[in-house]
Amino acid sequence: MSDSFQPVVTSQTHKVDVAGYPVELPLVAIRPDLAISLMMVIDLGVRFGAHCGEKLKEKLAPLQPDIVVGAATLGIPVAIEVTRALGLDRYVILQKSPKVHLGDALEQKITSITSKGEQRLLLDDRAVPLLKGRRVVVVDDVVASGSSLKGSVDLVRKAGGEVVGIGVILTEARDWLETLGADAGLVKGLAHIPQFSNENRRWAARPETML
Repeated sequence: MSDSFQPVVTSQTHKVDVAGYPVELPLVAIRPDLAISLMMVIDLGVRFGAHCGEKLKEKLAPLQPDIVVGAATLGIPVAIEVTRALGLDRYVILQKSPKVHLGDALEQKITSITSKGEQRLLLDDRAVPLLKGRRVVVVDDVVASGSSLKGSVDLVRKAGGEVVGIGVILTEARDWLETLGADAGLVKGLAHIPQFSNENRRWAARPETML
């Protein structure tokens, strides 16, 4: 995201069917020539979260995961609902800012399409035993650039976990395919959204090859 351009919520929205649950997302201009559909999963209610957890469970359960990993902040409710739906108890949250309880945390640098500058993902070293030698699914709300998910996957592997799947509510455009590389094949999503170009003062979906 440009350092000089401030994101603007536009008057347009984009409708998407999330595995049978329709939602209408506001378009937010993050550059003069680029807008995205903004999904704030924490604002869409308990039923939506439970629905997504159940639908992602259907895709991830055949992978026989032992534990779920999600990144703060919007990945937290996804991790909780997927863990609940899978009938598991423990999950691991990767933090994006230092916390008092984080000692010698494992660290991975990331970037995000919706955040300025470089960020860090931090894994509490006391959570490493929960991941080492375990079958792990990494979950998040949206994959766009793919940097956050790649950082999450890399951290799990640093901790000795085996990443057997990646679950997201939405895949956005196609940049994430290149970022994730071979790991893109692990991604299981519930719906896909495009990005939008400014055409004659209206935002129109950018053409892309279907996934």
